[in-house]
Amino acid sequence: MIHALMYVLVPMPCLFFGDGSGNILMSREGGVWIDGAKFLTGASAVGSIAIPMILRHAHLIEAGAMYIEFTSFFILVCTIVCYQRESSEEDDWY
Repeated sequence: MIHALMYVLVPMPCLFFGDGSGNILMSREGGVWIDGAKFLTGASAVGSIAIPMILRHAHLIEAGAMYIEFTSFFILVCTIVCYQRESSEEDDWY
């Protein structure tokens, strides 16, 4: 459940401090709020990977559970990359 919470927390800085799109992560625009959003998004993404590793190291979860968490993170990242690629194309469907 902690990992599911991280999936919710990762896009929140972009939604709160950015313009609501994920384009601020790839932009070179600066500013305190945009840089803060980029930092918090990165920290949340690293936490999504680090939490299962820490729990495995503390022997609170088994190796299989850690690998399932990594697989779900990989699927989430692939989904986000595919969505970004589709939304950035300038093809109009009408």
